[in-house]
Amino acid sequence: MYQALYRKWRPMSFDDVVSQPHITATLKNQIAAGKTAHAYLFTGSRGTGKTTCARIFAKTVNCLSPRDGEPCLECEICKLADKGVLPDMIEIDAASNSRVDDIRELREGVNYTPEMCKYKVYIIDEVHMLSPGAFNALLKTMEEPPAHVKFILATTEVHKVPETIVSRCQHFDFHRIRTEDIVSRLEYIAQQENLSLHPDAANLIARLSDGGMRDALSLLDQCVAYSEDISLDTVSAAAGIAGRDHLFDILDSAFARDAGAMIRRIDELYAKSKDLSVLCSELITQFRNVMILMSGKGTEDLIVCLPEELERLKKMAQNTDMDTVLFFISALQSCQERFSRSPNKCIELEMCAVRMCSGKAQGGQAVSGASSAAVSALNERLTKLEAAVARGVPAKAGKPANVPPAPPPKPLKKFDPNNYTPLNEWNDILQIINTKVPAIGSFLRNSAACIEGDMFYLIIASDFALRKFKRSDDSAKLKQIVNDYYGKNFGFMLYSSHDADIEDQDNPINELLKRAQQANIEVEVKNKKN
Repeated sequence: MYQALYRKWRPMSFDDVVSQPHITATLKNQIAAGKTAHAYLFTGSRGTGKTTCARIFAKTVNCLSPRDGEPCLECEICKLADKGVLPDMIEIDAASNSRVDDIRELREGVNYTPEMCKYKVYIIDEVHMLSPGAFNALLKTMEEPPAHVKFILATTEVHKVPETIVSRCQHFDFHRIRTEDIVSRLEYIAQQENLSLHPDAANLIARLSDGGMRDALSLLDQCVAYSEDISLDTVSAAAGIAGRDHLFDILDSAFARDAGAMIRRIDELYAKSKDLSVLCSELITQFRNVMILMSGKGTEDLIVCLPEELERLKKMAQNTDMDTVLFFISALQSCQERFSRSPNKCIELEMCAVRMCSGKAQGGQAVSGASSAAVSALNERLTKLEAAVARGVPAKAGKPANVPPAPPPKPLKKFDPNNYTPLNEWNDILQIINTKVPAIGSFLRNSAACIEGDMFYLIIASDFALRKFKRSDDSAKLKQIVNDYYGKNFGFMLYSSHDADIEDQDNPINELLKRAQQANIEVEVKNKKN
């Protein structure tokens, strides 16, 4: 049976692992000295060797004849581990075993001694997918596991792992594999597999893999399906990067400020069922390539594209400025963020095309309409002032031409929690909050909100909930959700319903009192004003 290259050529020892010497050397020394930890956390992007090193570690600590921290690869333990049938090496996929009950089963199994080996090693892959309850169930076991148990946690998103878990592990961060190391490994494997791999093709595969060896070998597998003589054309066809003229047509139209041409090309691709999210990402990548080319000499090796595409990108870089490129990238990234909330992605991308072609870039940001005129007038005044200072002539202060007068400042109005108009859409916002960050929802039960100008006022049901909410990091998450909902940035003020009169009919505390009375619970209300 044919076996995929990334599985067939998976490293069997630490010496075979590529581009991670800071990790493999440390693990080898710990094993050789008999000073291994009870828990490890392996983090890094995909395909960098996290699970591979975890398996090698589990095999080596149980090897019957280890050599300087390396497995012998000849004993029964090593052979069973290489076949994936060693009973004391337990691999758990947290993505599909994320519940509390799954971790409870693990905790029960931890108490049993190993069947064949010295240590029972648990490898939990994608550990960030565990639920909060599962993390809590795992916490005590990881802190004080039995002497015969070791844990290895692997994740691509360490920021989602609780600090209480991270602090109980030795943390190893896997780096992206260097392009030259991937090229060397590809050439070695191609030689062993009797494949003809051209050097420029190997280099392109390495750059397309974005530092992941598994992705590189998977792409090499795809190329073999086309031809065993793997050239640059073979790689471009297998990777699907050939025939990308539509991308460069859109780029040319953006730099020419031809919104009509951009929209026509977008509509053509939409009619052909092109994923517009993918198209947006591809455009960002190509504008990023232009930005890299403009950043200085010697940056071509950081760009992933075909040779003929590189020439087109160089011409674009020569005929534009950095502010424009940064503005285009910013506009597309904002468009990409709005895709998740937009009912029609095609219209969203068309609007972005119009903004890109009609707006002016100032410091990488868009400036249009009256603000553009104000900026131009201000620049003109600054130029005159600088010239006057250079001549030693006092500059005359005058009113700038074509600049509308600034509106008078609005008088500040103190918010009265006893007299406000509740937001009709607050329940809709609460549903979004409960979906994205359920923990916030418990603090916001029976809450109310209103908007006055650029201020967002939130009235929470109790002093206790208000204190808990302020002490947590959830207030920043709430602000982000509200700002995204309305598409603008608000100033936020938090109030407790005790700041309002208890007789107020719209006060959310009344609902709590009503429920307490229905349940025959005696409640004493103390108002802060008394």
